[in-house]
Amino acid sequence: MLEWSLLSGPLPGVVLVAGATGLVLLLAARGRRWWGRAVPVVLVSAVALTAAAVFVVDVVWQPFPDPIPLLVVLAVGVGLVAAGLAVARFRWWSPVAAVLVVLAAAQGVNGYYQEFPTVRTALGLAAADVLPFADVAARQRQYVGTRGTPLENGWRPPADMPDAGVVSQVDIPATTSGFPARPAWVYLPPAYLGSTRAQLPVLVLLSGQPGSPDDWLTSGELAQRADAYAAEHDGLAPVVVLPDHLGDPLANPLCVDSPLGNAFTYLTVDVPAWIRSTLQVTPGGWAVGGLSNGGTCSLQLAVNAPDLFATFVDISGEDAPTLGDRTQTIAEAFGGDEAAYRTVNPLDVLATRRFPATAGYLVGGLQDTVYLPQAEEVFAATQAAGMDVEFRPRPGEHTWEVWGPGLGDALPWLGTRLGITS
Repeated sequence: MLEWSLLSGPLPGVVLVAGATGLVLLLAARGRRWWGRAVPVVLVSAVALTAAAVFVVDVVWQPFPDPIPLLVVLAVGVGLVAAGLAVARFRWWSPVAAVLVVLAAAQGVNGYYQEFPTVRTALGLAAADVLPFADVAARQRQYVGTRGTPLENGWRPPADMPDAGVVSQVDIPATTSGFPARPAWVYLPPAYLGSTRAQLPVLVLLSGQPGSPDDWLTSGELAQRADAYAAEHDGLAPVVVLPDHLGDPLANPLCVDSPLGNAFTYLTVDVPAWIRSTLQVTPGGWAVGGLSNGGTCSLQLAVNAPDLFATFVDISGEDAPTLGDRTQTIAEAFGGDEAAYRTVNPLDVLATRRFPATAGYLVGGLQDTVYLPQAEEVFAATQAAGMDVEFRPRPGEHTWEVWGPGLGDALPWLGTRLGITS
């Protein structure tokens, strides 16, 4: 049951039908007083509460750079209507019917974002491939390969190499930056786990905002996608490190060093230091990638730390770090100093410097009317700055329908770029 899909198959339909049935039961009553007074009061109250919540989030609080989607607003409204109807005409079954409606509304939102692909992920349960890092941390004999030759040309898997990789939660200390990072995760492919360990390249992969480092594992099914790639290449795949670049699910330190937190130093000093001291991987030539806010951050790191990250994957990222608009961003994160902002803003940097040694892979949703045009602008700017960049739009909006498959599409390109394949 834990592996039942919440995105396809019969379960999503069953949940939606159950919710519709619950709503019908809550509405089903005769009498002028019910339809003339109770139902209108519930509907008006639900609309007012929903509108107030949207105003607080989108206008007052502004934790996200983009407004709440209409589908989410409608789902919240339907849930409030169900709760109100259950209270207005309470029967022993009313709470059950209201819960069914709320679950159906939540399933509708999940179907839009595709945040929880299975029952296991919705319940927050760990996957079967999670191991304590101590179980895989011991150093092993290593196959390094020949410089300038794809790793797969000389690699021979040991007999004890497993068929699948593992994921582990790790702590990456913020020794230099002091950044309040949450625990990170690491994916280790099969070729890292046998008695002979291939010296593999690294992909540093970042979540969106709001988000957590393990979003790529749960919603993005990173391990499954990387295992599928490894299965075609004798267990070889990048080691993927998933650090926290936010500090809190709703925080947005903009991937810079500022009063909001020293995220840039954490990602360019502390995280690389931990990787080099802890993992048996290539000493450099790494890639950085991410989705939405993390995609923006990957572009920022590529232009502001090109010696460390000469390869980037930007999936549905913005064209600039933002807290809502440029004026607000400069005021809150840069003390009103626009010159300081321009020194780290990717489009400003790309307009003044060339990056012939940098390569990138851009992904955007074809139905994403907000971020796809920004990706197109980034694509043009990176090309003008001499980068070798591919742009691969995918069907979908600003959701996991684009982000997970977008990373899967990028893996073969990354494998060639990072020296695994020719």
